[in-house]
Amino acid sequence: MSTTHSTAATATSSPQTGGPAAAADLLPSVPLLALDRQYAVLRADIQAAITRVCDSGKFVLGPDVTDLEAELARMLDVPHAISCASGSDALLLALMALDVGPGDEVILPSYTFFATASAVTRLGATPIFADIDPHTYLIDPQDVAKKISKRTKALVPVHLFGRTADMDALLPIARSAGLPIVEDTAQSILSTWHGRCTGAIGDVGCFSFYPTKNLGGMGDGGFLTTTRDDIAQKLKLLRVHGMEPRYYHQVIGINSRLDSIQAAVLQVKLPHLDAWTTARQVNAARYGEIFAAAGLAGHVTVPSDEPRGRHVWNQYIVRIAGGHRDALRAHLQKCGVGTEIYYPVPLHMQKCFEHLGWRKGDLPHTEQAAEETLALPIFPELSAAEQRTVVGRIAEFFQAAPAAVPAPAQTPPRRTDETLRTDAPEQPAQSPHVVRRFVGRADDVRC
Repeated sequence: MSTTHSTAATATSSPQTGGPAAAADLLPSVPLLALDRQYAVLRADIQAAITRVCDSGKFVLGPDVTDLEAELARMLDVPHAISCASGSDALLLALMALDVGPGDEVILPSYTFFATASAVTRLGATPIFADIDPHTYLIDPQDVAKKISKRTKALVPVHLFGRTADMDALLPIARSAGLPIVEDTAQSILSTWHGRCTGAIGDVGCFSFYPTKNLGGMGDGGFLTTTRDDIAQKLKLLRVHGMEPRYYHQVIGINSRLDSIQAAVLQVKLPHLDAWTTARQVNAARYGEIFAAAGLAGHVTVPSDEPRGRHVWNQYIVRIAGGHRDALRAHLQKCGVGTEIYYPVPLHMQKCFEHLGWRKGDLPHTEQAAEETLALPIFPELSAAEQRTVVGRIAEFFQAAPAAVPAPAQTPPRRTDETLRTDAPEQPAQSPHVVRRFVGRADDVRC
């Protein structure tokens, strides 16, 4: 057994030392998420808000929606916040407002939730996947620059896991090419970049109110932000079937309106968001201390903070070395510790995108992250004892872990952008593919 294994095995210090819990102090379970704890504190206010909406009879785009939009715009320091039915619809509406359509290309990361790419394909455009920075898991600006072509219509950086993409690099690239930036900030409300909130940096920001988000509703919901009056006007029109005035349709839009009950619940939660975000930051810092005391550096790479802005820690993603990720997750599940893999199959390797011609090895950093990363509990109400248990169970695993799994065979060399697309002849636009999706319970879909 290696020296590092031995260190991990003996790192069972008491809670006072800031290390992982001793074996006798390990808790029987730690959930990945515990929305019931948040609800328990706000139950009376939430129930009163729902009752008020029911009594009003104004259920869709009512006064509560208008008030929520105004509060969000004020909080994020943007002139426009436009609500919609989901974070997925926010992405779709943003691209519609930018007139993305057949024959266009949109550059986005492959290491993200499916909705980022599906919004592109639903409009008949083609997603062009870029690799990520292996340390931040965010889109690599250099790879973005290489993949811009005359067909590129927009860039969609994803502020993944609560951390802002490198906008210092991306903004000049977009300006130089004359391209708009759609910020996918579904996981990063209140994250900042040099003091500016995400969603106020590019041309459009897309947010989600899915229950697992830092500001989550009691169902689906989302909103968009923009500093551009012209885009705001188009978004408001597109979300209601392109209708203005009633029953007169200027353009073909979609039905994507936020329910008043969701808006009322979110107004109850919104004043607590900053404190919840700070609690996530405290939990992230504490994890760093506990992992350091556990001596697991040879096995677990913990995420870094963002010095140029506020990291809001929607997820706490660790990288597991030696091919042990899946075995560690099975061990943690057996011990009652909740985890998740975001994301096990990169988008460019998904079956529904086979027709685009991507192959294993095209995005090496993305593919490696999909094989090695694991999300640990990070929700605001997570206790120090629970965090010590999480790290203690990980140390427990590596005490008995076998030697590192040999590195897999070398993947095929990564293709250049030229061999991937530029030399190919222009292809006629194809109709968007319709993919039938099979999912389990809604609560199991943690986007």
